[in-house]
Amino acid sequence: MSTPSAESPSSQNRWLVWLVAGAFFMELLDSTVITTALPMMAESFHTQAIHLSTGVSAYMLALAVFIPLSGWMADRFGPRQVFGGAILLFTFASLLCSISIDLWTFTGARILQGLGGAMMVPVGRLVVLRTTPKAGLVRAIATLTWPALGAPVLGPPLGGFITTYWSWHWIFLLNLPLGLIGFLLTLRLVKGEPGGRRPFDTRGFLLSGIGCSALMFACDLASHTPFDLPQVVIAGLVGFAAMFLAVQHLKRSPHPLVDLAALNIPTFATAIWGGSLFRIAINSAPFLLPLMFQLAFGLDATTSGMLLLSLFAGNVCMKPATTWLMRTWGFRQVLLVNGILVAVGFVACAFLTPQTPTVIIVAVSFFTGLCRSMQFTGLSTLSFSDVPPERMNGASTLSSIFVQMSAGLGVAIGAIILKIASTWFPAQSPALALADFRIAFVVMAVLSVIALFDILPLPADAGAHVSGHKRPQ
Repeated sequence: MSTPSAESPSSQNRWLVWLVAGAFFMELLDSTVITTALPMMAESFHTQAIHLSTGVSAYMLALAVFIPLSGWMADRFGPRQVFGGAILLFTFASLLCSISIDLWTFTGARILQGLGGAMMVPVGRLVVLRTTPKAGLVRAIATLTWPALGAPVLGPPLGGFITTYWSWHWIFLLNLPLGLIGFLLTLRLVKGEPGGRRPFDTRGFLLSGIGCSALMFACDLASHTPFDLPQVVIAGLVGFAAMFLAVQHLKRSPHPLVDLAALNIPTFATAIWGGSLFRIAINSAPFLLPLMFQLAFGLDATTSGMLLLSLFAGNVCMKPATTWLMRTWGFRQVLLVNGILVAVGFVACAFLTPQTPTVIIVAVSFFTGLCRSMQFTGLSTLSFSDVPPERMNGASTLSSIFVQMSAGLGVAIGAIILKIASTWFPAQSPALALADFRIAFVVMAVLSVIALFDILPLPADAGAHVSGHKRPQ
């Protein structure tokens, strides 16, 4: 018999997956939880709430700049050192945020937080992918995806609760015990030695950093209401131009900062290109729904947040069924059918009105959460189903870049559609007309359907060695 303290490899792997998921949740929650605390923080800093967007943007831009660096860091210093160091840096930066005395000290602390977060996400995923057998990949990825689905939903109401009943400082102080526990668990659970002294790709870092940050800045500008469309377009064009130059350089470089070879793998390419369209649509829901509840339905922020919790409940309830669905029908069929259901969910949201019974609103939101979770998990697992170990570093970094961009684009495109729709159909009141939101939800449904065309060419047994799906003989 084993001693009580002994742990099997599978048990250790489960703890590792939950450690990484917890780190993801801490990082992603931090990007959304402060939105409802901005007025009180502005009062403490003796400035206007709108100026606090500088701190919010600094965090997001730091993430965008340093995510491409994460793969090189993991190779150079080892995943254990980088992941543990990232948790410590994020935790220390959280302390600095909590004791900030003005806007500029807060902005500097947020940049440090963004640097820590940029290392945590792709390196943490890389650790899980390298230690999880293919047969357990669906369950592991399902666990890793819930922070990305839950944090945007839980962040605003949680931030409002903490700010109302405690103070905004606790938003960051709560990270201290969580970060220290995460660091200690990292020392015990995470293995991995440096992979070699790969030369640093300075040009690739500069081009990718400029491209990613300009695109995320454009997304941030578009998320403001109202926003300046010319500024959004200029920032977006600069970002696309820099990313184009970065890709051309990375293809030619003998030691690229980010290895693009994984894009030649059909399942990974499908999850990146078509999957990004799905993620843009999926990530628009936590932005569009509460905005519609408040501006078109006339509900207060607290009620809107409570209604949105049903979206998160759908995300959670789908997790136990994910592995069974993948094993029974396979990636291709599940993603195609569920992709149609994602579109149906958006159309159902478009038909909601202020007179719709609350139970129907909750049911639609819950259904949208179920489909959202299934598609997100399926695409994330498919991404790495055929990636060989030697390509996993570059694949993890690429996936993190596209997931981060999709999250920002989901909000940005939703905001742009509302802006265009309000120009075509001007409301009679200062609030956005319900028709504007209907147009936005229909556009997201169309994006979901378009993304299906990238899944159609996949064979029926794509990723079967991961899902466990066996075609009938």
